Amino acid sequence: MKHIGILAHSAEGSALCYLTACHEGILRLGPHMHPDITLDVVAMGESMDAWESDDLQYIRDIFFKTATRLANAGCDFFVCPDNTAHLALEAPGEPFPLPGLYIHRVVAEYAVGKGYSKIGVLGTKWTMDGPLYRDAFADAGLQSMGPEADDRHFVNESIFKELCNGEFREETQNEYLRIIQQFSDQGCDAVVLGCTEIPLLIPNEISPIPTLDSTRLLAIAAVDVALGDRPLPTWCGGKP
Repeated sequence: MKHIGILAHSAEGSALCYLTACHEGILRLGPHMHPDITLDVVAMGESMDAWESDDLQYIRDIFFKTATRLANAGCDFFVCPDNTAHLALEAPGEPFPLPGLYIHRVVAEYAVGKGYSKIGVLGTKWTMDGPLYRDAFADAGLQSMGPEADDRHFVNESIFKELCNGEFREETQNEYLRIIQQFSDQGCDAVVLGCTEIPLLIPNEISPIPTLDSTRLLAIAAVDVALGDRPLPTWCGGKP
């Protein structure tokens, strides 16, 4: 089996990725069994000012340090369960010391397999406004859309002030469900939970339309790679 590295950024989401990979291993390998997994993280607070100033190189340097530690721990490949982090992983620079799965393509591949065509996107402001899902979905022949401006602001604020701190409030959940219902009313047949913490707030069973849980989909894809059911990735940062 291949050794999975989790290049973490936020605590709640990376923990969900780790646990999902462990549980998927148990389903496929038997009780108490899963591939080797190493999780490494530099506190997200070290990057927050750089995100606000759009200093992707600074953030990429932090991720390169994390990836190097994963490589030194014997990992064969990495996954980064933070959607927005891929903006920095895509930035120009020295190739990362081990290859990684690209979360947006994993989600797009799953959406195509399910037959979805128009998909709403929730996440940080960088994920909702940026090119990551827009480009990955367009390459896969899928349409995507984000919420209205006020709702984008609400979602972004709730992620950093609540979800990333392990706070999951009923009133916030209700607002997310309202936004997802608006996606449905505008013809979306699924919604990407494109921030690693959102699946902890919005389980699929309460959503008005099917959810694409990027964190869990990435973790399952990582187990696929570890068990040889998916090829070892070749992407080492930069534009995929």
